[in-house]
Amino acid sequence: MTSASLPRVSVVGLGKLGAPLAAVLASRGFSVVGLDVNKTFVDAMNAGKMPIVEPQLNELIAANRERLTATMDANEAIQKSDASFVIVPTPSDSTGFFSNRFVLQAMETLGKALKAKQGYHMVVITSTVMPGTTDTEIKSALEKASGRKVGPDLGLCYNPEFIALGSVVRDMLFPDSILIGESDSKAGDMLQTIYLQMCENKPPVQRMNFVNAELTKISVNTYVTTKISYANMLADICDRIPGADVDAVTKALGADTRIGAKYLKGAMGYGGPCFPRDNVAFAAFARKIGARADVAEATDRINNYQIDRLSGLVAKFAKAGTRIAILGLSYKPQTPVVEESHSVKLAAKLADAGYVVIVHDPLAQDAAMAVLGDKVVGASSIEGAVRECDLLIVATGWPQYKEIDPAWCKRGNGGHRLTVLDLWRTLPTDRFADVADVLYLGSGR
Repeated sequence: MTSASLPRVSVVGLGKLGAPLAAVLASRGFSVVGLDVNKTFVDAMNAGKMPIVEPQLNELIAANRERLTATMDANEAIQKSDASFVIVPTPSDSTGFFSNRFVLQAMETLGKALKAKQGYHMVVITSTVMPGTTDTEIKSALEKASGRKVGPDLGLCYNPEFIALGSVVRDMLFPDSILIGESDSKAGDMLQTIYLQMCENKPPVQRMNFVNAELTKISVNTYVTTKISYANMLADICDRIPGADVDAVTKALGADTRIGAKYLKGAMGYGGPCFPRDNVAFAAFARKIGARADVAEATDRINNYQIDRLSGLVAKFAKAGTRIAILGLSYKPQTPVVEESHSVKLAAKLADAGYVVIVHDPLAQDAAMAVLGDKVVGASSIEGAVRECDLLIVATGWPQYKEIDPAWCKRGNGGHRLTVLDLWRTLPTDRFADVADVLYLGSGR
């Protein structure tokens, strides 16, 4: 398909997911206009570099500037596009449900702009929403603002992304599958055409009605969190059995095709902007409609327990007042995001328990320090954090931590050896055997 024959695309919301989506679409030949109320984001995209830390993002923007612009004018975005992807925040409310207030604002803005446009236009809801809302309040808001009915001249799709911060570009180019909830076949066909051009791996496309797509999205994340908590439950059990090894157990489990190996590793609990809230929302939704969601609720309880489990483990090796270094504060590698990070929660809990906590992260240190304040001390280097502590916790699997020099761990005070709690099995135990005791979670020790 030539660039001239491709649908023109607008992306509404140029944040952590919207900016990569716009960049990836442009890199695959689409003419893309970004729309945002944030002038800083709009100016940054037009200048060719976004203030968002995400691998490959700014390289793609710089390489495809002739096809990628941004504006604060909804009329311009609508007139220059055939399809609009809405990827704005849907924050959790006090009940655990996702709030659609920013999506509804976008529907009003786009709808008003559509009044001045002739011909067909498709609106794609990419933000994660609760089951039952696309076909009701979202569609109603779009129809009211535009004066059109969803149908022959106005398409509507629900099309959430399955991506992870730190690998957003790669995940968009090589997704496992594409999920489309469609108002009608015309809208679904157009969206499928866009994705088959955008993705490099030609993934299977799952097409269905709105509510099935909404339920699928939230179910996928809830199922993944269940696997994570199951592995962490196994690690807790293995910790208490001499000779047990959670890695041996999960490797065997993952070899069974009914289970699979992905996300089946006993380590830290899950965090970040999606997994925790999606699991809570799934359980809250089930309760509202009178269904049982015991598995989701247990998954959440096990995840929350991991902080107590780790702080209890620390107490076995160190008394209050001990200097503890925590390496890794982001909820996962390759991102500065600390939202719901178990590393940050653990640092706070240990500081409150009277430990002197030293923290380090390649990207997330400033964000974590903003949360933790003067409870902790920020280390200026990995070496400084390791040399200054009495107990070391490798809490996020950043590749930089594989380069720790064993000499930094050597302690000369009366034969004292450094204890290292390596939560992601980052450091090889034999390399540190002469200077430190490197302990893995779930190792029966």
